[in-house]
Amino acid sequence: MNRQAIDALVKKMNVDTASGPVDERVQQVVVRLVADLFQAIEDLDLSQSEVWKGLEYLTDAGQANELGLLAAGLGLEHFLDLRADEKDAQAGISGGTPRTIEGPLYVAGAPESVGFARMDDGSESDKVDTLFIEGIVTDTDGNIIEGAKVEVWHANSLGNYSFFDKSQSDFNLRRTIFSDQDGRYVAQTTMPVGYGCPPEGTTQFVLDKLGRHGNRPSHVHYFVSAPGYRKLTTQFNIEGDKYLWDDFAFATREGLVATAVDITDEAEIARRGVNKPFKHIQFNVELVKETKTAPSTEIERRRASA
Repeated sequence: MNRQAIDALVKKMNVDTASGPVDERVQQVVVRLVADLFQAIEDLDLSQSEVWKGLEYLTDAGQANELGLLAAGLGLEHFLDLRADEKDAQAGISGGTPRTIEGPLYVAGAPESVGFARMDDGSESDKVDTLFIEGIVTDTDGNIIEGAKVEVWHANSLGNYSFFDKSQSDFNLRRTIFSDQDGRYVAQTTMPVGYGCPPEGTTQFVLDKLGRHGNRPSHVHYFVSAPGYRKLTTQFNIEGDKYLWDDFAFATREGLVATAVDITDEAEIARRGVNKPFKHIQFNVELVKETKTAPSTEIERRRASA
């Protein structure tokens, strides 16, 4: 069956049969995607068994709550970022901290503070290095932004995230810090580690078929927002990780690589209120002023809420 016949068939089944109110946008998307799927079945000569196995896989991935992970692993989320970059360029928007993927592990409602927050609950203090992350939030002209909302979250030393990992305390390694009068935020936490997809999970199943690994480098996620500015979804990946430029989720981008510096000076250790050497990362954030000429950076998607 050629594309003209496929398009006619899809129209006959999904447009001409309408007998009630139609959401034209939904109809447009469904018709296009179904027609593209039918064309792929033709082009690849998929058997009925292969089609049904594909549908079974999607059912299993949904039940395992791994579709968000799959979207990152197959590059869908990165592709959406690249499209957003193009839309910004077309609208004349440039500069600012680069965006990158959100991933599927954000949880709304983290404890809030101004200027400083300790993110960890102390349970891993003797297992991994203490990390201080700090930065200044400015606009693209270097002007300080006071009261910017800096939401930060990352994994523990086992590569697991609180809320999804029920062995961790509520909101462990998750905080919301509002920048102070100097535009500064400081987070005391623990060094995150890289992690892989669940080895027996649905995402890794597909990656194995593609001959790909499912590993991510050590990283820290951010949402940063302020009135009058475009919301930023980003993260930094940490220099030195073997997967830094081989991230299965394609999230590493120029401008989003951070270096963890070892701090051993006793005076600085005392000033920070800790009792041993620690690591320090400086991650400044530049927000772009909001404009009506570009698509919104607020993304509607289902997110967890504790």
